[in-house]
Amino acid sequence: MKSSFLVFSFLMAILFASCEDEKTPTEKAELITKNKSKKAKLKPVVVQEYGMTLSDFNFERDTVKNGDFFGNIMDKNGVMPGKVYQITESIPDSIFNFKRINVGRPYTLLKSKDSLAKTLGFIYEHNAIDYTKVFFGDSIYAEKGKKPVTIKQKIATGVITSSLSNAIDEAGISYEITSRFADIYQWSVDFFRLQKGDQFKIIYNEKFINDSIFAGVESIDAAILNHKGREFYAFNFLVDAKVGRYDYFDEEAVTLRSFFLKAPLQYSRISSRYSPRRFHPVQKRWKAHKGTDYAAATGTPIWSTADGTVIKSSYTRGNGNYVKVKHTNKYTTQYLHMSKRAVKVGDYVKQGEIIGYVGSTGLATGPHVCYRFWVNGKQVDPYKQDLPDAEPMEENMKPSYFEFIQPLKEKLDQVDYVEIAEQA
Repeated sequence: MKSSFLVFSFLMAILFASCEDEKTPTEKAELITKNKSKKAKLKPVVVQEYGMTLSDFNFERDTVKNGDFFGNIMDKNGVMPGKVYQITESIPDSIFNFKRINVGRPYTLLKSKDSLAKTLGFIYEHNAIDYTKVFFGDSIYAEKGKKPVTIKQKIATGVITSSLSNAIDEAGISYEITSRFADIYQWSVDFFRLQKGDQFKIIYNEKFINDSIFAGVESIDAAILNHKGREFYAFNFLVDAKVGRYDYFDEEAVTLRSFFLKAPLQYSRISSRYSPRRFHPVQKRWKAHKGTDYAAATGTPIWSTADGTVIKSSYTRGNGNYVKVKHTNKYTTQYLHMSKRAVKVGDYVKQGEIIGYVGSTGLATGPHVCYRFWVNGKQVDPYKQDLPDAEPMEENMKPSYFEFIQPLKEKLDQVDYVEIAEQA
């Protein structure tokens, strides 16, 4: 019986070998390729990230939880307190501030690939692009880095139906554009008086990580705001290469800046205008209202509309918390009903610097800031004043400016405005 089994096994081996021999050269080559492919699949996956080969380590990803700080994250991963102290003392705050680890931010732990799984590094993502790598294996050091970012230029157009923010949203543009767009035109256009039917076009740049993950708005290259039938062009131009300062100018190289901002806070709504006779909502009598009221949520930042020196920062029963700023011998401004003041007498403030926050202190029925304006000691309506512009562009820069804006202007002009009916 045993001999019969051996004979059968021998015959099967011969048959299998003959089948192998019968394969064509092409079939044999395909079989070799398949075998190689199977072996290749067994190779470890190489992970390249943060400018390094992450797969050289056993790495673990996590996010900062409530109550987490660098010390307890390290403690949970086997790093002794003495080592943590050594790490934090060796790396200056200018490279990485270990006290500023925010809840929700991602981090990655680097561990050795042996059985000890010793923690050797910590990578913290400050935002979608910037990160810091902290190494503490054989030596302690840290490196800042950025994820690869691609800039893509886009163009969009929209029409005001209710507000600028709604129009930006309806045009499918990132919400970041709203405040940037308002910043560009804050000297030349009163956003509290935008009208239904006002239109805009924007050429802007968006950031993408690894060419696919949206990482925010980089800049606005050019824009047009068609307000009350008048077109306001804006082009972003490098005016000081040494410090990298850009500014916006119109199609005639006239700066969009002026000595004063149009409003003391980011646009919300005007609840009461300058008037020689208005019924006071608290005192219940008719009297002059020598200011412009901007209704906004409590805590909204209030900024100085021009450079100047704080000459009053105080509280009275009528004004509540208020700040008064002297800009020149000719111009002075005042900001009333603050919930909190952020400057003191004698402080020098720059245009756009926060000087307080919206509140309802003093004689006020709701949160707002009352903005008052003096010219040569007399209170006036700022919207009826011929206010000075900022410094003009230097003449020798204008030829390169006009050359720079030509393709941008052509691109804007070639795009049709969106009509209200098209968005209905």
